[in-house]
Amino acid sequence: MEKEIFKTQIGSKELKIEINDFAGQASGSGFVQYGDTVVLGVATMSKNEKEGLDFFPLSVEYEERFYAAGKIFGSRYMRREGRPSDEAVLTARLVDRTIRPLFPDYLKREVQVVSTCLSWDAENDPDVVAILSASIALSLSDIPWMGPIATVRIGKLDGNLIINPSYKERVAGEMDIVLVGLEEKGEIIINMMEADAKEIDEKSFMEAVRFAKPFIKNLIDFQKEISSKLGKEKVNIAEPIRDIELEKKIKEFLGEKLKQAISIEDKTERNSLLDNLKKSLADFIMDDKKVVYAKNFFEKERGEITCENILKFGKRPDGREIEEIRKIDCYAGVLPRTHGSALFSRGQTKVLSIITLGAPGDAKLIEGVEFIGKKRFLHHYNFPPYSVGEVKPMRGPGRREIGHGMLVERALMGIIPSVDDFPYTIRIVSEVLSSNGSSSMASVCGSCLALMDAGVPIKDPVAGISIGLFEDEKGNYKILTDIQGAEDHDGLMDFKVAGTKKGITAIQVDVKNHGLSEKIIEEALERARKARLVILEKIQQVLEKPREKLSQFAPKILTTQINPEKIREVIGPGGKIIHSIMEECDVEIDIEESGKIFVTAEKEEAAQKAIEWINNITREVKVGEIFKGKVVRILDFGAFVEILPNQQGMVHISQLDDKRVNKVEDVVKIGDLISVKVISIDDQGRINLSLKETKTNGR
Repeated sequence: MEKEIFKTQIGSKELKIEINDFAGQASGSGFVQYGDTVVLGVATMSKNEKEGLDFFPLSVEYEERFYAAGKIFGSRYMRREGRPSDEAVLTARLVDRTIRPLFPDYLKREVQVVSTCLSWDAENDPDVVAILSASIALSLSDIPWMGPIATVRIGKLDGNLIINPSYKERVAGEMDIVLVGLEEKGEIIINMMEADAKEIDEKSFMEAVRFAKPFIKNLIDFQKEISSKLGKEKVNIAEPIRDIELEKKIKEFLGEKLKQAISIEDKTERNSLLDNLKKSLADFIMDDKKVVYAKNFFEKERGEITCENILKFGKRPDGREIEEIRKIDCYAGVLPRTHGSALFSRGQTKVLSIITLGAPGDAKLIEGVEFIGKKRFLHHYNFPPYSVGEVKPMRGPGRREIGHGMLVERALMGIIPSVDDFPYTIRIVSEVLSSNGSSSMASVCGSCLALMDAGVPIKDPVAGISIGLFEDEKGNYKILTDIQGAEDHDGLMDFKVAGTKKGITAIQVDVKNHGLSEKIIEEALERARKARLVILEKIQQVLEKPREKLSQFAPKILTTQINPEKIREVIGPGGKIIHSIMEECDVEIDIEESGKIFVTAEKEEAAQKAIEWINNITREVKVGEIFKGKVVRILDFGAFVEILPNQQGMVHISQLDDKRVNKVEDVVKIGDLISVKVISIDDQGRINLSLKETKTNGR
């Protein structure tokens, strides 16, 4: 196959898709280039179906290569890529969440989609390009899939909306929104949204959604043109034949028992009854070949009953009203020795958030394809199996934990004080103790309260809420406030919104249908706004504002500014001076290129001692100043006196006394402490001192 290149314009840049047979053994592939950022998307499906599966075995990978940015990383002994970075995990999740809803439910063959960043231009983020690469690979393949999808990033700078903003524009702008959509019945619907923003209002967000749609439409038409020319015929995978007789037997067996179990308010009790009912059903069926079908039908029935209860009767599994928030309890300062802590409880979802304050040097070092630098604000999310009453191996954070942790981090980032106002490194850990839905948004609330408990001067409190959706085939729908686990499982949308009283700071939206209309998005945003204000009021009933003082167990940080040219004097040869200060004063010292120095210690007295030491080392000596110094060296023509740490001046023999001095040792000896006056500093910075002038002034 000869390569074919297709081009279109998105904003001010050209998007190019190249199709060739480089990955010819895969089901479908394509190179997508935007600017000089290039991502290869490859989709592959196994030849045979896996028997006994009750789920779709899809795996989505995003691979970043150091060569894409012209870098060589890794340890000294293994200069190659290792486990995916957090940024790579987040991009893989973005791709997964956009393509997964568009596969047919009955597909049980293994499908793998791999997007590999081959080139990066330091301007265009590969995440949007990766989503497009996955879409074109699936569209061209023989894999059953209801795409294509298209994605754009929207920013806002100086009041103007921007398509696919650069990294610099994103940092300076008011919002950073990734929108993914597809075309259905001639309309563009949105099937994934990810946003972080600087307290924007709902109206501004909707303007961004509307602004994005024509660009999404253009990209969808562009992909359809390519796939109509080069796409393979889709594999015909027949839907499983319904066993009407078996379904009738199951319904008769279940009777009213399933409806009764679904109506139990307590999650633990409800799930226990449902599990027992499912086991009883398996025993009733007896035929192993039909058990999987029976269990799938059981889940289908359960979902339909839940949907019917909500749409027809407005009856939620736990008995709440459609707009009702679960009971909220929150407490600050729950742990005695941590720097800040809070427990946030919403129904059966309970999250403990803990703050640790550290030195600037405790910031996370990031060395990746897209970013090299330090990160001073971190949020980590832990979701142990006991939080949902399960027993599983605990092997560190998975994709979900990393994704939820980063969502909370983005939600709070805008309220964190600058390093100039608060020089600490801040780490938050959210421990999910019990989960019945929306644990990530509970982590936002708990983390905000913990920050205030720690005395971190945040700009405004932040709260988060998750909004759900149930809809029937006729288009009748209901939007639910504060969804719990069962509603997340059976519903069509998980619409997470975090923000302050002023506006939105983060959004993450996943769907199980094909996508959302503008009307539903607008209603969900308004519902989230109302709920957010209620939750913020609850939080501020516990702590209205951050505590006045930091915890007594938090480290103390003092700062000083020196001439950047004197940094080497503080460090000393081979780091001798700075290590001496740190060891003797028991402090940590961090120095910026600007000459700003941070001194961190357990006790303020120790930090103050180190600051004085540093100031003495770097002090600019002026003519006319008088110092009490120590004689450190004697020569025939004079004596050298240390007037400040690592700063010496010379007292010429003629400046020792009013009378003639024949021998320096007649007046001073090594080790003597004497008062001297600075009488001149030459062009080379050499300091000339006088002993006799201090004697004269003293008379």
